[in-house]
Amino acid sequence: MKFVCSVCGYVYDPQLGDDAADIAPGTRFEDLPDDWVCPVCGVGKDDFEPEE
Repeated sequence: MKFVCSVCGYVYDPQLGDDAADIAPGTRFEDLPDDWVCPVCGVGKDDFEPEE
């Protein structure tokens, strides 16, 4: 499942991961480190919602 940043609209896609933060492809959103932040605007995981 993809998650969308409610602040800037960035979409975290687990199939892609997050290269900038060394998050490997296949990493579920729930498994991201607690200190992971949006690579676009810098907000935390609490500001993300499941994509509908």
